[in-house]
Amino acid sequence: MRHAETVTFGGSGLDRAAEMRGDADALAQALTHPDTRTIVFWRGKPLIHRDRPAHLLRVALDHPILSNATEAPILLGREDGAARFVHDISNWEPDDLDTAALGGFLDPSEQHYPGLPEADVFAELRRVMTWLSPRDAELAATAKAVMGWHLSHGFCAKCGAASEIAQAGWQRTCPACGTHHFPRTDPVVIMLITYGNSVLVGRSPGWPEGMYSLLAGFVEPGETLEAAVRREVFEESGVQVGQVDYLSSQPWPFPASLMFGCHGHATSREITIDPTEIEDAIWLTREEMMAVFAGERADILPARKGAIAHFLIENWLADTLD
Repeated sequence: MRHAETVTFGGSGLDRAAEMRGDADALAQALTHPDTRTIVFWRGKPLIHRDRPAHLLRVALDHPILSNATEAPILLGREDGAARFVHDISNWEPDDLDTAALGGFLDPSEQHYPGLPEADVFAELRRVMTWLSPRDAELAATAKAVMGWHLSHGFCAKCGAASEIAQAGWQRTCPACGTHHFPRTDPVVIMLITYGNSVLVGRSPGWPEGMYSLLAGFVEPGETLEAAVRREVFEESGVQVGQVDYLSSQPWPFPASLMFGCHGHATSREITIDPTEIEDAIWLTREEMMAVFAGERADILPARKGAIAHFLIENWLADTLD
């Protein structure tokens, strides 16, 4: 495995058991097998054991918490030959639920299901993603992305009729016109743009005060990754980019993106931001960025740990990009 694949959500070699998705007999056997386990989500949050070492909980299919599930489970794959599913219990209503924090940038709230150990809670994945092992992170990211797709794609995009879940959660089929729909992933470029010893970073409105990250943007239809890098950087900052190289990718299930990390070599330094795109952009030297990562700059915060932006900058500083 290349070092680039060690990014959070970067993959753990999970056997996704794709051949089981359309096999009704195999699925039925898996749903009754004593070694089968499922992970549990509530309103986009995975159920984890938060005490270190934190981990994603896998529960038996007869666990009482699953009485709150209203939809069939989604097959995620196999671990050590045993099937792994995900159940959604979003219809459960916790006592004294504070909805203000839900869906926030880094939602700090945790929800505890009655009867579970105190350390077993539902937590925002962006907050806990770096606590998890690569396997746990891949399972959680896959589950969150696929379930999010179902929530927003309940109707056929061709004829408008209500669609139905098929292929163990990996397809929706329209009973009216027969169209098959599959989970979508939106390609996004995120760019380590350098000029000599400096890197270009920016910030968007609504981010935590002082936080700067790499520039990023969606790839448009008919566009290569390289062209998207040059276009997005110029649109947001006015900086021209020449050579572009691919570095690493990261599934980002917030809600459904695949981040393509690229290295772009700037051919100009002057910054002219588009205020409708970003709030600010600046050049930081390697030494200045090292101070930011060391927490020695009160005015600038680095990209959050676990995000590919943090991964790319950290490896640029260490000269370990591959």
